[in-house]
Amino acid sequence: MVEEQAARAPSRQPGKLGKDEGFRFAAAHSQSLPILKGRRHWMDYLDFGVTEATDGRMRAQRIIVTGQTQGTDWHYHVCEMQFFYVLQGYIVFQLEDGSTLRLDAGDTGFIPGGYKHAEIDISEDFDVLEVSVPADLGTVPCDPPEAWRNKAGA
Repeated sequence: MVEEQAARAPSRQPGKLGKDEGFRFAAAHSQSLPILKGRRHWMDYLDFGVTEATDGRMRAQRIIVTGQTQGTDWHYHVCEMQFFYVLQGYIVFQLEDGSTLRLDAGDTGFIPGGYKHAEIDISEDFDVLEVSVPADLGTVPCDPPEAWRNKAGA
């Protein structure tokens, strides 16, 4: 079984070791996570210390709704990638391909940088673990993508 997996492994060479890149070990205790300012004033952004440990190459944070939720307009992020794991509650997206997607507790999502989306519904108990590469995640407003331009409610 292990030999079969090794035979199917991609031929891509691994990158440099993080330790050799200057990355440091980081640990975070849930009772003492710093709260950072984030994209939305009605959410708390709890920092896990990964940004500092990777010199900004990656960010990991927990985001918790603390107020009245609001949907977002169409936007995309200036980053390589964003991954999230829904811990509690739900979120509903409109995606650039014309689809609508609801993710509930236990579900995950991966958004490549530059992928247009809108968050149209977020539960009051929404709680998510989010990881982005790099740590600095720019947000750029945009017009609805072509797949949504002729749909009602876009």
